[in-house]
Amino acid sequence: MKKLMIDMDDVLCEKGFIRMVNEFLGTNYKQEDAGSYYINDLIPKDRLEEWVKWYSTKNAYDYVDIVEGAQEVMEKLNKVYDVYIATAYVFRDAPQVSGKTLYDKYNFLIKNFPFIDPHKFIFISNKELLEADIRIDDSPKKLMGKAELKLLFTAYHNKNMTDEELKENKFVRVNNWKEVENILLK
Repeated sequence: MKKLMIDMDDVLCEKGFIRMVNEFLGTNYKQEDAGSYYINDLIPKDRLEEWVKWYSTKNAYDYVDIVEGAQEVMEKLNKVYDVYIATAYVFRDAPQVSGKTLYDKYNFLIKNFPFIDPHKFIFISNKELLEADIRIDDSPKKLMGKAELKLLFTAYHNKNMTDEELKENKFVRVNNWKEVENILLK
């Protein structure tokens, strides 16, 4: 079986961070308003400490939506591929609260993707260390590393990547789980 490594945030689930930021600030931001990969960059610097304290009392995965089609396609992929979930959990602005984030991610995966063996959950920031035949991620940086096929899952922060950049990096863009299914389960 080919080894398939799949990211979690903005691939399997989405919109949690923007909902948290909006609840905290009382705003109506959209993900695109962040201007970067890190939605928490919307938090004013003078409120960062307050944000971290507030964030540490919440489960970010209570705020997410499961990406449409993710569960159904993942279940099919799991029958054909050796599927691993590789996800970062260190909270950039407050690494000290990252243990709770790891706990919340693990419980989200167990609940929503019960057909994936929990021994195949990998919590790691530097995904280049991992080898896989196929990678699916929303972060171009985290698609680096060995793989014969690298699928860039469209997200708010990578929409502007040009066809030339995709080709240069040997990425194939996928916009949804139906496209993933069409590529990997022909």
